Amino acid sequence: MPSKRSLELRRQVGQLLVMGFDGTTMSQRLRVMLETLQPGGIVLFKRNLEDAEQTHALLSEARKVSAQPMFLCVDMEGGTVDRLREVIAPMPSVGEVATAGSKKLFRKHGRLLGEEVRALGFNVDFAPVLDLRLAASAAVLGSRTVSPNPKQTIAYARAFLRGLREADVLGCGKHFPGLGEANLDSHNELPVIDKPWKRMWKEDLVPYRKLRRDLPFVMVAHAAYPQVTDDKTPASLSKKWMRGVLRRKIGYRGLVITDDLDMGGVLAAAPIEDAAVETLRAGADMFLVCQKEESVRRAFEAVVKQAESDKKFAALVGKKAKRVSEAKKKSRALWKMPDAPTRKTVERLTREIWKFGEELRARAMNADEVVE
Repeated sequence: MPSKRSLELRRQVGQLLVMGFDGTTMSQRLRVMLETLQPGGIVLFKRNLEDAEQTHALLSEARKVSAQPMFLCVDMEGGTVDRLREVIAPMPSVGEVATAGSKKLFRKHGRLLGEEVRALGFNVDFAPVLDLRLAASAAVLGSRTVSPNPKQTIAYARAFLRGLREADVLGCGKHFPGLGEANLDSHNELPVIDKPWKRMWKEDLVPYRKLRRDLPFVMVAHAAYPQVTDDKTPASLSKKWMRGVLRRKIGYRGLVITDDLDMGGVLAAAPIEDAAVETLRAGADMFLVCQKEESVRRAFEAVVKQAESDKKFAALVGKKAKRVSEAKKKSRALWKMPDAPTRKTVERLTREIWKFGEELRARAMNADEVVE
C-alpha cells in the first residue's frame, strides 16, 4: 500500500497536469483515470464535443470526480481555432475583429466568447494569441493574430481579457516568447527562430511586458531561439526563458503552462517523460498533455518517479502545487458550476454571435476606421 507521503506526492503532481482525453461521455475508463491522477485541469477538443447539453454534462461529471476545483479548459479564439462552431455558432476570428479597429468590439469579442464557453461549463480559455502578425508566420498562424504592431496587439488583448473576466473566464496569453517569426507549425516540428534578443525584447515580448498583470496564465511555446539561449532548446524546456525572462526580467506572477507536450515541436527535443520533468525544472507550473491518454499517464508517472527519487525536485513539485492551489482559491469561476444551458441560452448566444459578425463586417467596410 502506498505511503501517506507517496499519496501526497501523487496528489501534488496531479495538480500540475492539464490533460486531454478521448470520448464524449464519462466512461468508466475515464472516471478511473481522473480519480487516479486527480489532474489540476482538463482540456476539451472537438473530439469531445457534440452539443451544449452533452458538453456541460461531461464537464460536470469530471468536476465531481475531482477532490479539488478543476481548470476546465478549451482553446477558443474564433476563426480557425473554434471548438464550438458546430455546438453553438462560428465565432469571428481575431483577424476580423482586429480589422474592425474598435476597443469596444475587442472587449465584446472576449465577452461573447467568454459567455459561450462559460455557458457550457468551461472556466479557462487558452486565449488571446499575443504572437505578432509577421510575414514568416502568416501561412501558419493566419487570422489568429492581431497585427505586426505590439501596441495594437496589446490594445486588442487587454480589451479581450476584460471581456473574458466579465464572463467569469480566465484567459491565457500565448505563445511565449512569440511565434511571429516561426515558419513551421510546432504541432509537427520544432520552429527555430533566429532572432536577436534586442529585437525580441522590443517586439515579441512587449505584449507580455505590458500585460503581465492581466494574464492569469501564460502558455510557453515549443520553439527554439538560438540567438537568445545559444542552443536549440525549446522555450518550453528553457530556464532562461521561463525563469530568467518571464519571471525575473518581465516580472510575471501568474501561472506558467506549457503548450501540449504531445506535440512534435517538443518531442523532437525530448521524449514526453523527460519533457514533463524538465519543463517543471525549467520554470513551468503546469504542463499540458492533450493527444494520447497513454502519453498523459507516461508524463504523470515520470514526474512522480523523479520526485520520489529526488528530494529537491519533490520540493519543487510541492511549491508549484501550492502556487496552483493558491491561484484556484482566488478564482470564483472554479468554485461554482453554471447551470446547464437551456435551449433559449443557446439560441440567444447564436443570435448574438451572428449579429456580432454582421457588425464586424459592416465596420470593416470603413477603411479609415482607427482604434477608438
